[in-house]
Amino acid sequence: MIKENFHTKISKAIFEDSSFFLIAGPCVIESESLVFEIAQELKEITDRLKIPFIFKASYDKANRTSLNSFRGPGLDKGLAILERVSKQLEIPVLSDIHNLDEVEEASKILDVLQIPAFLCRQTDLLVKAAQTDCILNIKKGQFLAPWDMKNVLDKVLESKKTDVFLTERGNSFGYNNLVSDMRSIPTMKKWGRPVVFDATHSVQLPGGKGSFSSGQREFAPLLAYAATSVGCDGLFFETHPEPDKALSDGPNMIPLGKFEPILKHILALRNISNGDLPCC
Repeated sequence: MIKENFHTKISKAIFEDSSFFLIAGPCVIESESLVFEIAQELKEITDRLKIPFIFKASYDKANRTSLNSFRGPGLDKGLAILERVSKQLEIPVLSDIHNLDEVEEASKILDVLQIPAFLCRQTDLLVKAAQTDCILNIKKGQFLAPWDMKNVLDKVLESKKTDVFLTERGNSFGYNNLVSDMRSIPTMKKWGRPVVFDATHSVQLPGGKGSFSSGQREFAPLLAYAATSVGCDGLFFETHPEPDKALSDGPNMIPLGKFEPILKHILALRNISNGDLPCC
């Protein structure tokens, strides 16, 4: 019942009320105590700013650069932690799924199933995820043009899933670099689904440090401001109390203590544009 209430509430905010919303949390579950610390702080911030909020943390980072990189606690332990976070803090939760075997168990706990960018064209995974009661977030692959996501979206819509949104997270630009094309946001919005901009993964430098990825977190707020100005429906941030000590994606995560001022500036921009911009 609790999960159903969260699902109904966040679905209404996103798909019926068209509320501007936030997905945020650490890259990966490092420990239960850290996850609760971050989730509690984000809940307090978003309550103050009246922003619908979905907490994000990965139970498994299945596409790390190195075999020796930290991946997280795994499916069972990770979902148990996310379930406690959701129930105790009364917030909806999101995590990545990677293969068909994860879908059923993950859908019992999560409010939003996230299809990682590298897997966005995996038909069987999309279809099985679409058969659950969860909301779907499909991240656009770094290798796809924005208009190519129409075929991805059609796979889940044809599977009778309508509560789905798409996330822009940058395109491959040469080696170890990404570039964000803000034209992708209005391009994908025209299909009638909410579009999210992933500000922190867009400044990632994949494999930029050889055996692990690097990033340029100082540019993440700037890209978020730009995406807000061109009408994105939501934003995705990874955040951590001490990003430089994080076990995954530290170089592109926002310090938790600096997060609220960034959100306030985003809301000011949102109030100006209201997501509805005149165009020629």
